[in-house]
Amino acid sequence: MDQFAIEAIDIRMMRRCIELSRIATTQGEFPFAALICSKDGTVLAEATNRVARDRDVTRHAELLAVSEAQKVLGQAGLAECTIYSNLEPCVMCSFPIRESRIGRVVFGIRSPMMGGFSRWNVLGDRVISKHMPEYFSAAPEILAGLLAEEAEKVWTDWSPAIWEIITTRGCFEGVRCRSHRVPSSGRQAARSR
Repeated sequence: MDQFAIEAIDIRMMRRCIELSRIATTQGEFPFAALICSKDGTVLAEATNRVARDRDVTRHAELLAVSEAQKVLGQAGLAECTIYSNLEPCVMCSFPIRESRIGRVVFGIRSPMMGGFSRWNVLGDRVISKHMPEYFSAAPEILAGLLAEEAEKVWTDWSPAIWEIITTRGCFEGVRCRSHRVPSSGRQAARSR
């Protein structure tokens, strides 16, 4: 796990996010969930994917949570907020996370194939904030792998066969796959404000 300060609030919020992912499966969705909280731990938004229910591939939990948090706060900027996701935000979700200036991103399961940090590094990229500071803040602090085993259990409880397929294909990094993981290049996004 990428190690930044893990606070008690991180554990509590990630457990809520994991519970939301479990709820998503009862609504006909894959187990994806996200929530956003303020610096003081107030939950501003929580969401599950609505891809199947709305028949819209853009209805990812992270995008829904960002949109709702902006409405709650009445502003586009979420600099003092943390987004929690049971699974690493994909590249599509990572750009709005950056543009909304979210200060911290905490996720459980890595996605080496589709991840906005592990694969595409949108979340950790410093070039976009250097060249377009009007739109993109500094890279957020990243805490990866938090409660990954608990997040994985939701997937394996929901559909062991689907979990086996997506981990075998390298879409998600299951806990048992970690021992075979190639060491990372050492990329880490640091909080810089």
